[in-house]
Amino acid sequence: MTEVGPPDPAQRPGLVALLSRLAVDTRLLRTEPAFRRLWFGQGVSAIGNQITTVAIPFQVYRITHSTLAVGLLGAAALVPLLTASLYGGAVADAFDRRRLLIVTDIALALVSTGLLVNASLARPHLWALYVAELLGAATWGFSRPAMDALTPRLVGPDKVTEAMALQSVYSTLAHVAGPAAGGLLIAGIGLPGAYAVDIATFGASLVAACLLPSLPPLHDVERPGLAAIREGFRFVRGRPPLLGIFVVDTNAMIFGMPSALFPAYGAHFGGGARTVGFLYAAPFAGALLASLLSGWMRHVRRLGLAVSVAAAAWGAAIALFGLANGLVLGLVFLAVAGAADEISAVFRSTILLRSTPDSLRGRLSGIELAQVAGAPTLGNVEAGLVASLTSLRFSVVSGGLACVAGTLITVLAIPKFLRYDARAPE
Repeated sequence: MTEVGPPDPAQRPGLVALLSRLAVDTRLLRTEPAFRRLWFGQGVSAIGNQITTVAIPFQVYRITHSTLAVGLLGAAALVPLLTASLYGGAVADAFDRRRLLIVTDIALALVSTGLLVNASLARPHLWALYVAELLGAATWGFSRPAMDALTPRLVGPDKVTEAMALQSVYSTLAHVAGPAAGGLLIAGIGLPGAYAVDIATFGASLVAACLLPSLPPLHDVERPGLAAIREGFRFVRGRPPLLGIFVVDTNAMIFGMPSALFPAYGAHFGGGARTVGFLYAAPFAGALLASLLSGWMRHVRRLGLAVSVAAAAWGAAIALFGLANGLVLGLVFLAVAGAADEISAVFRSTILLRSTPDSLRGRLSGIELAQVAGAPTLGNVEAGLVASLTSLRFSVVSGGLACVAGTLITVLAIPKFLRYDARAPE
């Protein structure tokens, strides 16, 4: 007698079949134990990181009662983040990536320990918070390229899209749940307790990193330094698909990044700080929904086209946010923008990791991280400058439309990017 197995979810009728096709593909968590452990460990640690991301500016404002002092935290983090990510990418290509994760996890835990000690003082030091922000940004920027570059080694090049979609789940969830958890912890057990929770979460990522297999370079690689970093930039210039993803995303972030205007929109829509919090959370909520419904992404072949459509959708949604007259409608458009940005991010990472040999993946991941960190900062400057010269609405709407136009110009200028096929041999 032939044994009948469970029905294929894709054959189920109606809404169930649709949801089974859309739901994030979790098969890698069942079939790849090393990736599963890393996914869980990094997810727990990401929530802890977001707790500290809330706690540091909160403590700076408690000490100084100055919004300028809080804003200077970004300046303290930007330069070390940009430089450390580029050098960290070169190091990730030349050394065992597993060891790099272990060392940097320990370093980040020590930074959080310093924050705990400082917060426990009768009079916490303001300078210590800036030093911790600088060291934390530099260490995270140094470690992130190794984390990104090892993924294809764990799951295989053909499963990179599914892996990126799964990683986006814990990343977006951390950005939604982490700040909320941070606020509750600070209110409930104080700043020292919040930092202590962050330290504890590093245990999960550290154990996961220790359980990874050794991941030394597969080929001879140039020693870390300026020459190695320049080699990464030369590789980008010679590959139209890679050049395309960097240009499209830089354009989207410079012209379509309005978060610097959210405090002003708090007054525009009414509701003050509560409204501002909703505005900051809305894009991440949309991104989380997109990552949970990412099952369809594994079937997409024309990844360059997908990135272009998603980037244009981001710009269009930002423009519609600028035209919205009510808060609820504005939040909906921000959520749509966040979903489009997350879809773009998954496909951009897939193109980068599939188009780059393992010996260069660390450096290319470092270049991408520097771009992702730097472009939104320029975008906030652009949005604030245009708003100061014109109006909030003109700044946001014009930026969104410029993003759409810039995406169109990019795909016309780099047609090979638009034609990138995930199933074609590299």
